[in-house]
Amino acid sequence: MIISRSLREGAFQQVQRKVLFEPFSKATRINITEDEYDYSASKIRAMVQTKTVSWDVAFVTAGAAIQLCADGVIETLDWKTLGLDRAKFMGADKNDCGLPDSTSATVVTYDKDKLPNGPKTIADLFDLQKYPGKRGLWKGAAINLEWALIADGVAIKDVYKVLNTLAGVDRAFKKLDTIKRDVVWWETGAQPPQLLADAQVIMTAAYNGRIYDAVKNSGKHFEIMWDAAVLNGDSWVIPKGTSRLDQAYKFIAFAGSPRAQADVMNLTAYGPANKDAIALIDPAVLPNLPNAPDHIDNAVLQDPVFWSEKNDELRQRFNAWLAK
Repeated sequence: MIISRSLREGAFQQVQRKVLFEPFSKATRINITEDEYDYSASKIRAMVQTKTVSWDVAFVTAGAAIQLCADGVIETLDWKTLGLDRAKFMGADKNDCGLPDSTSATVVTYDKDKLPNGPKTIADLFDLQKYPGKRGLWKGAAINLEWALIADGVAIKDVYKVLNTLAGVDRAFKKLDTIKRDVVWWETGAQPPQLLADAQVIMTAAYNGRIYDAVKNSGKHFEIMWDAAVLNGDSWVIPKGTSRLDQAYKFIAFAGSPRAQADVMNLTAYGPANKDAIALIDPAVLPNLPNAPDHIDNAVLQDPVFWSEKNDELRQRFNAWLAK
């Protein structure tokens, strides 16, 4: 069986190999071959359309799973065959074809040694008087637009309703205008911890797993500000046309079990999509998870349906705004 994983984070793939791939192969005697790709949906789509499917299972974003499902190029999951309770999985109600796996978050973070009294709310990211200095932000529309609206007073529960209007988009860009000259834009997950370490910014958007790793393994004194953390998920999917459908189902069922998800998240500080896995998380790790009980109530659950429909339009507007 061939499983494809993205190139984006080698450490996470190493954990998956240790906790998922190797134990599954040992238990089932099903050999797993790993492949890598650029995390785009186009590779899977092309594979299916040309009837050259070589992957049996793929790890994709929740948004990509929804797009591929709508295109009819990945299997609609039979939850009875999986033997798992769909209601237990965060985000499963929005996706007929993907089994939700890990939940990561884009958060605001800072160096406690350089900024002892750090930001407390997302509004502080936009407050140049209270926190003068450069900010680091991802070079894209998603997350920045949500944060801009929340900082401008929109309730988290209303963010996508407002962002789905022209007036809401205008409002978000107007708020981003207030800090545009003080932003250092980054494009890869490795950059934010380095920006903080080099004191190029006083605070930055970052992936929570990267910050957890920097603190745990590199001794950095970085602190995460969890207010309005934007949660997004990844899913396991099965490309249509695989000749090993039964094996693919067996692996996804294994990967979706509470024990397997907890074991992965204990080593990465990403959140499990299976709610039953939370009780199995190491108490020392739990406070670092984006969907931990203390964080989830004030988090933004990124809407993959909204972004699958609006991404091209808002990306174009963002790029035009950035070029001004």
